[in-house]
Amino acid sequence: MNATVIASSLADSQAAEAIRAHHAQMAGALTVAVAAVLAGAEHDAPAETRSAAADLAAWCERELLPHAAAEEHTLYGAARSRPESRLLVAAMSAEHEVLTGLVRELASTKTSPAAATAAAGALQAVFDSHLAKENDLLVPLLESAPDVSLSDLLEQMHHSLSGAADDRAVSSPAHDVVPAAQGHACDCGHDDEPGYPVLDARTVPHAIRHATIFGALDAVRAGDGLVLLAPHDPLPLLDQIAQRHPGHFEVSYLQRGPQTWRLQFARQP
Repeated sequence: MNATVIASSLADSQAAEAIRAHHAQMAGALTVAVAAVLAGAEHDAPAETRSAAADLAAWCERELLPHAAAEEHTLYGAARSRPESRLLVAAMSAEHEVLTGLVRELASTKTSPAAATAAAGALQAVFDSHLAKENDLLVPLLESAPDVSLSDLLEQMHHSLSGAADDRAVSSPAHDVVPAAQGHACDCGHDDEPGYPVLDARTVPHAIRHATIFGALDAVRAGDGLVLLAPHDPLPLLDQIAQRHPGHFEVSYLQRGPQTWRLQFARQP
């Protein structure tokens, strides 16, 4: 969003940043989960595809759907009464229904691997479009409204989600970042990673880049990994990950510039 938004208060500005950061974490986690489903299909491995689809559905039921329900009662409720946002909220509520239907399809044992792959791809596309509307349209509208306290709405969301806080993926046990052998460090484009999903952080806006990466790493299961593409050597990010995950992440450089840095994150069993 290019237009300048003047928040009604500092607290509302901070709330808007917090909402976008959480959205970025969810987007990163979803990217990893969807990639696992697609990888199963690419390897022509039906059992792997079904397992990944079940994991994706479980994450959505634990994270995405409760978040959507909390938004309906708070952010959407505040915007629904405003003439300028009524149609936007109606469309976004309809998208919640679409997301719920896709999650149910992924969770069904009757869904074929091919159908699960299609549902996962659709889920990613709808979710990305939905978040763009929330970040670029809904949040700025509420942030600038003098008669709306976005910070209070965010607090209400936290309260409605507090009952499920212990089950949230972002609250899983932390892991260390352990320096590994430097690995493949040339610029020939050769891939050393063992089929790990790739997160291209170069395409993520700078303001939410770290949050997106944190969400993606939170979704990596023990024994799996993630390959990160960065526009520079992400040393500050690695320091943050070391503080955030004092556990078992092993990091290897697969490529060191000059335009792209490629790092492999392997979560220890």
